[in-house]
Amino acid sequence: MSSQEHEATAPVGVGILGAGPVTQAIHLPSLARLRDILEVRHVMDVDPAVAESVAARVGARFGTSMEELLADPAVEIVAICSPHQFHAAQVIAACRAGKKAVLCEKPFAMNGEEAAAISAVSAETGVPIIVGAMHTFDPGWLAAEAAWGTLPAQVHTVRSSIVLPPNPRFEDFATEIVGRTPPPARDTTDGEAVRAMLTGGVMGLAIHDLPLVRRFTPDFADVAVLHAETVEPFGYVISLRAGATTIELRAAMNGTWEPSWTFEAIGDDAALSIDFTPSYVHAGSATARIRTQHSTTVLGPYGHNGYEGEWRRLAGIARGTETAPDAETLIHDLEFALAIAAAAASAGSAARGAKAPQETRA
Repeated sequence: MSSQEHEATAPVGVGILGAGPVTQAIHLPSLARLRDILEVRHVMDVDPAVAESVAARVGARFGTSMEELLADPAVEIVAICSPHQFHAAQVIAACRAGKKAVLCEKPFAMNGEEAAAISAVSAETGVPIIVGAMHTFDPGWLAAEAAWGTLPAQVHTVRSSIVLPPNPRFEDFATEIVGRTPPPARDTTDGEAVRAMLTGGVMGLAIHDLPLVRRFTPDFADVAVLHAETVEPFGYVISLRAGATTIELRAAMNGTWEPSWTFEAIGDDAALSIDFTPSYVHAGSATARIRTQHSTTVLGPYGHNGYEGEWRRLAGIARGTETAPDAETLIHDLEFALAIAAAAASAGSAARGAKAPQETRA
């Protein structure tokens, strides 16, 4: 076998920045099912014990230095799974290191300026970026996109509804977690705490579905939040308009016995509903249903979920057999999420001190 043939068939090397629960319970199991095309070769975490423990599971190098990982020639794809505030700087550094592709967990930036800087560096270096909004890579969603015809033009209502137990329940089912940090306690009667919870809910949970929402709301510049409130112990209820489309975002994380993650887009003559598997459950794809007055088309479930789908896409990008998502789309998805988060936080905190609901524009 020639060196070129070997390069085309050998697994693509992966380096991971941040070895927390998402890496341990989601990405490593996904990558374990793709060992013929992807191989974890370097794991970095600021906690050396966590880095060593997680790397040992896959026989990879470990360390506490981002620079050392980026300088490792065995690393061809970089996955950024660190806390949000480090994402932009690490994406830019990975691009400048000349890697073949970068996966960044959502959100890939915390404001428009960071997003613009990332886009500029990606264009300058030619390094493509994928953002880890996994539902956009789910085979059930992709099959629905290919089959729904004129549905986006007629949709008037979009709903995202999420009911889940706290993440540790699924994390502990998936793997043995090391180095878990307990979430901070919040006073839900405090206006600033409400703002933080609504911002975190949108940017940490709703953001998985917001790229799907935006598929049906091309006129997203004028976002009006009609109502926003938190749900105990953690969750949100947000009602908004984007252009002529009504959007409902609901989530509750509690001790529920039956997790549910659904997405709906309802039009005049047709409707789409999708049942997604919870993030930490490695149980195949979503199931989509497209309904009209005369028929129901069921799509899925397929053999893998969106997390595995994004890794398959990354491997194809690294090998030059697939194209990367459009950078402008990623930026608009982020701007949409930031606008909703800011307006929901403002409306939610204002409602704590006012009797009448307020409309807040982004």
